[in-house]
Amino acid sequence: MQKTRKTAGLIVAAGTGRRAGGGLPKQFRMLGGEMVLQRAARAMLAFEGLEVLQVVAAPEWLEKTDEALAILGDTRILPGVAGGDTRQESVLAGLEALTAQTPDLVLIHDAARPFLKTETIAHVVKALETAPGAVPCLPLVDALWHGGAAGLSSPQPRENLFRAQTPQGFQFAAILVAHRKAAPGMLDDAAIARAAGLQVALVPGDAQNIKLTLPEDFAALQERFMDIRCGNGFDVHAFCAGTHVTLCGLRLAHDRALAGHSDADVGLHALTDAIFGALAEGDIGQWFPPSDARWKGAASDIFLRKAVERARIRGFAITHLDCTLICEAPKIGPHAPKMRARVAEICGLDIDRVSIKATTSEKLGFTGREEGIAAMATATLVAQ
Repeated sequence: MQKTRKTAGLIVAAGTGRRAGGGLPKQFRMLGGEMVLQRAARAMLAFEGLEVLQVVAAPEWLEKTDEALAILGDTRILPGVAGGDTRQESVLAGLEALTAQTPDLVLIHDAARPFLKTETIAHVVKALETAPGAVPCLPLVDALWHGGAAGLSSPQPRENLFRAQTPQGFQFAAILVAHRKAAPGMLDDAAIARAAGLQVALVPGDAQNIKLTLPEDFAALQERFMDIRCGNGFDVHAFCAGTHVTLCGLRLAHDRALAGHSDADVGLHALTDAIFGALAEGDIGQWFPPSDARWKGAASDIFLRKAVERARIRGFAITHLDCTLICEAPKIGPHAPKMRARVAEICGLDIDRVSIKATTSEKLGFTGREEGIAAMATATLVAQ
């Protein structure tokens, strides 16, 4: 029986990605609510044979890298390590870091390829049973020409020419030695392996395993990853003795108060639950349980700010919030503009993206009997 080989993944995410635009290194840009880096890491981790995953990042982006990967919640992910000025230097830094894990095989993948399939990984790993290296490749299908300022000059044969992809897989000890001895300026890890005399097998690539490089690469994916979320929230609090109520962040004089573990702001609670609902991340009680003394009497803007933060971390922009307060008293209409302004301030939104309105229940039910106040809310989120 063949011994199971320990397989490590190495993701190179130390580039600046200036050509891709967007103001951030491309590995931190969002696609459908998830970072490119997170998608690439998730794709690698989907391969059951992978035992550890090492990511290499630019020193100034290490903290953000670790924060982004922590969201995946996978214990196979190692703390990020600092890369160098070139991809070659960054790969070597990652390989050196992996020596402590003593892997048999390593799969070196570009963070800018977030659409990797497990079948491609499996092809590479299978080839490493008989070869020290393996690279997924696609045949060239376009016509090749020499040309210049004067136009096309001569056609070139495309037989036996391939487009190399990642992950490029190697027997770990062999590629580590090859990298340590390699001259600077090598094209990729396969080139380093060949320069060291290692055989590199060719395995089937995948046309969807594209590398994001230019602004148009991201633009072409916008429609594919259009992600619009809608969440609903509902909350209710009973009246108790007091002199004011807090609604949508405003303190209003009233002959009673609202009972609750926090400040009982029924409007902000409903809005918070609407955002958590759109994210499918539970409800306000899970994030801020009433059993936790920290939230006794707490201002509810804390809860709403957390939901807004979660939306931002997940890569969503809040495009609209709508809250309806259901009560006989106090009268909401005169205060609605200030409520809108307060909610907009808490959420970092323009006021025209916040709606606060009120209705009665026509003297019916607990709100009609003035036993309490209810609120319902809707939040609309769009992936950035």
